[in-house]
Amino acid sequence: MTDPHVSEAGPGTGPNLVLLHGIGGSADTFASQFAEWGDRLRLLAWDAPGYARSADPEWPLSLDDYADLVAALIRERCGAAHVLGMSWGGVIATRLALRHPELLRSLILGAASVGSGATAAGAAAMRARATELDSAGATAFAAARAPKLLSPQADPSTVAAVAAAMAGAIRPAGYRSAAESMAATDHTADLPRIEVPTLVLCGDRDTVTGPPAAQVLAGGIPGAVFVTLRGAGHLANQERPEAFGAWVESFVHITERLRPRVTA
Repeated sequence: MTDPHVSEAGPGTGPNLVLLHGIGGSADTFASQFAEWGDRLRLLAWDAPGYARSADPEWPLSLDDYADLVAALIRERCGAAHVLGMSWGGVIATRLALRHPELLRSLILGAASVGSGATAAGAAAMRARATELDSAGATAFAAARAPKLLSPQADPSTVAAVAAAMAGAIRPAGYRSAAESMAATDHTADLPRIEVPTLVLCGDRDTVTGPPAAQVLAGGIPGAVFVTLRGAGHLANQERPEAFGAWVESFVHITERLRPRVTA
């Protein structure tokens, strides 16, 4: 498999922040964060295999495969990094923290969950989404999905922009692989083993994963900080970028001060 496409911005020196998009997104999901943080943080955002500018996976990837690909990216580009995962990206980031904790300066989980495999119904619903994409096509699938990702107060133009971005990012091979990795995952019992500083954020109007799923993460990960963003749906980093950005950047800088880097 060819290396996934990575969008990069910011100064050559850290802090390094790796951004992992959700199952319907791409690196472009973080456009607001690139605009806000690009002069202060070194940002690396991938298009996961089978998404946007990255080649399709040659076979379905497991969650371990995704986590190991992110680990390889971190080793190659920066050695260690803060990792922010949104939704599915948060599930990948959680597995990364379990498999490669030495690579993480901190773990930031936005609109995330323990994985769809926590319940049989959740796993079935996730697999059904991939089947729906196959039958409906990307444009119709995205148009139906986009309103669910934002709060009821979202402007119609914002919903339309989210739908267009999703339609341009997703492809059946990548989406089906991602959906299966989510359907096969339940991190509930693994959370107490996470030892890196963790911030959990969710929108209070998120009906996709929502506060209950975020509370499971925050309650299970030792010492995790839990933040609810008022007026935000599932795509909290896009709908409330200022509040989202303030919490994330503060957490990154606090963690940098509390965990000084060791240099040879």
